[in-house]
Amino acid sequence: MERNGGMTATMPSVSDSLAYEAYLDSISRKFDLGEVVVTGTRTPKFLKDTPIQTRVINSKDLAKLDATNVQDLLQQELPGVEFSYAMNQQTHLNFSGFGGQGVLFLVDGERLAGETMDDVDFTRLNMDNVERIEIVKGAASALYGSNATGGVINIITKQNKQPWTLNVNARYAKHNEQRYGASFGLNGKYWNNMLTANFNRMDNYDVHSAADPVTRIISTVYGDKTLNIKDQLVWAPSKNFNLTGRAGYFFRETVRSADQPERYRDFSGGLRMNWNISDSDDLQASYAFDQYDKSDYQRITRLDIRDYSNVQNSLRLLYNHSFDRGDVLTVGSDLMHDYLYNTNLEGETRKQNSFDVFAQYDWHITYKWEAVAALRYDYFSDGRDSHVTPKLNICYKPLYNLAIRAGYGMGFRAPTLKEKYYNFDMSGIWIVEGNANLKSEVSHNFNLSAEYTKGHYNFTASMYYNKVKNKLSTSAPYFKSPTDKLPYLPYSNLDDYSVCGGEIGAQARWNNGLGARFTYAYTKEQLAKDKKGNTINNQYIPAREHALNVRVDYDRQFTKHYGMNIGLQGRVLSGVKNVEYKDYYDVSQGTVSVSYPAYTIWKLSLSQRIGKAVKVNAALDNLFGYKPKYYYLNSPITDGVTFQVGMSIDIDKLL
Repeated sequence: MERNGGMTATMPSVSDSLAYEAYLDSISRKFDLGEVVVTGTRTPKFLKDTPIQTRVINSKDLAKLDATNVQDLLQQELPGVEFSYAMNQQTHLNFSGFGGQGVLFLVDGERLAGETMDDVDFTRLNMDNVERIEIVKGAASALYGSNATGGVINIITKQNKQPWTLNVNARYAKHNEQRYGASFGLNGKYWNNMLTANFNRMDNYDVHSAADPVTRIISTVYGDKTLNIKDQLVWAPSKNFNLTGRAGYFFRETVRSADQPERYRDFSGGLRMNWNISDSDDLQASYAFDQYDKSDYQRITRLDIRDYSNVQNSLRLLYNHSFDRGDVLTVGSDLMHDYLYNTNLEGETRKQNSFDVFAQYDWHITYKWEAVAALRYDYFSDGRDSHVTPKLNICYKPLYNLAIRAGYGMGFRAPTLKEKYYNFDMSGIWIVEGNANLKSEVSHNFNLSAEYTKGHYNFTASMYYNKVKNKLSTSAPYFKSPTDKLPYLPYSNLDDYSVCGGEIGAQARWNNGLGARFTYAYTKEQLAKDKKGNTINNQYIPAREHALNVRVDYDRQFTKHYGMNIGLQGRVLSGVKNVEYKDYYDVSQGTVSVSYPAYTIWKLSLSQRIGKAVKVNAALDNLFGYKPKYYYLNSPITDGVTFQVGMSIDIDKLL
């Protein structure tokens, strides 16, 4: 819901203000600027009005891209985003210079438990039944706490609004990749329910590289099987009060060894209350539960042996008060109990409690000026660590079709229980060693952006600078004694580190159905060094300096019963150099600079709408058949053109 600010003696006339709003509304309809944003400020606000630079991927874009999970989607839509592989072929994110631990992923505003190689399990985040994805770049710890140093990505799911809905969908692609999904919704007078289920699978396949001395070469790419079931029930006895209950189950199996498949599970649930106390006051209270487990299944003995479990129980209170002139005060508090079981931890189990309080004031200075200020205090019981993080964002609209945004935000990332107490033999390469004396990573983010819209065209430009102190990472390996067979790789606080960059974009949407979007991102990372000034080996590929994303599509409804969308999406990434060990099984040989080449991947897609209920999708992914010369852990795992075909049927619309 949009909140309109009141008028003061210094403001233009009411007629001028209404004309201004009408003009912006006409623009917003064309470029979807009227999408509601919740992650940027925690209060409902139209995209055109938010002072915080925010990108929304809406349901129409999701339908065109037909992505299976968030990894597929973000790479197609955002320049500066790249997913590569870490050890054991676990997926790692690089988001404009920040890794997976520096970007906070939320589902309907709730955190995810569990991590592997510093990232959440991205296969949990499938795109079926997603309403929109909201992306806030820059430090957002003042509202979301630890891990929001590089940004927040919030996945908002759909709520059923029809008497009943039933959708079934399927897709098939190369390497026996199969995707099946279904969603069933019911809507009563005082309640609605949405149940979704998805099953995905892909076979293992072999890739072939030219001879190369680097030991981290890939010969087999491992597929997996995943099952994801979610149910959400909303009870609304009145227009001012509702309760939302949810429950979910996730399962993934990867077969690297025929006798011992790896299994990953997640159990989630929650209850949220929304109460509009008055026209000016509303209160939200919620409880969230998330448990992420890893296990090895012994086929011979039929034992499923769990070796990892992360359990999070969270409570939240959030209160909003709206003033007569449109200003909004938000105050809130979170309490979370974090439990970690890991056979590679000292003592195998660790736990801690964290607590925070935060406040935000959204100030409508005039209809051209708006400011949002926030302050947060966090406390962690393990190590008695505490932080105060501020944030300030300003939006100025000198013209009807021009918005200028500027902001400062402090971010922080508290060391995880794993980083403090881990002790793990990583494939006979080294022993990863925790450090109980780690300090929290703190960042200072400055950003400036401008957005201009005229007629069929929308232009954006932004720049940012991040200064990071005590960056959390692994540092140089060392031997504790001359008799050690393997070196120790300790978690440490690195020297000061910075990332800067910018982004320019242009999009157009014409009345004939043709649309286009071009976005270029520049990222410049400082070379990571330890406190002694030594260059640190980076097991993850750094951010590529130049990245370009392109999307051109044509959409037309030819008759009442047939419509079509044909689109071409592509991304171009520059080459990058990384400091790596010459031989990971003998680190005494030192490091070497490894060059990863530039590459480009394109996708041609066709979506056909048959009647009101049937959609048929087909796509050629990796259209020009890019294959890396060497399949490293950090190279794109592609082996040529992939053909995809799928269908979606809304059974309720057939009837």
